[in-house]
Amino acid sequence: MTALTGLKLTAAQKPTQMSPVQQRRNKLAKRLWEQAELAKAQQTGGTFAPKKFRSITDANTGERKQVEQSKKIKQWWFVADSGKLVLSVRYGTKVLELAKGKWAVEVGSEKDLVPTLELLKGAVLGGELDAQIEAASNKLREGFGG
Repeated sequence: MTALTGLKLTAAQKPTQMSPVQQRRNKLAKRLWEQAELAKAQQTGGTFAPKKFRSITDANTGERKQVEQSKKIKQWWFVADSGKLVLSVRYGTKVLELAKGKWAVEVGSEKDLVPTLELLKGAVLGGELDAQIEAASNKLREGFGG
């Protein structure tokens, strides 16, 4: 028992469910991470293609199996009419309105893209965009009739 005396023990338990707000934050944070990795890969001249698993059914045997595929990621940034790099943040298929009437972030150049994405990821995890994520989530839900 002497090995445990140096540790701070607690009665905390892992929560069995995550709140919907935290789930939406995590979803958007993951997408921002993917965009940052895609930007890093483009800057170094490489490619970024994360893997995903897909279930398929064999036509002959009827057996279901998991197949690994590359996930296609569309970049969220583009060059605006002003010639500057602009980043729009998406939640699903919807572009988030970051502030009243502001739908994108002017980045300037490619070297500023990754730090901007990291900053946005921190804002999402800090709960600064919860209202915008909630609005986009509700719009997406309405599209499914629910």
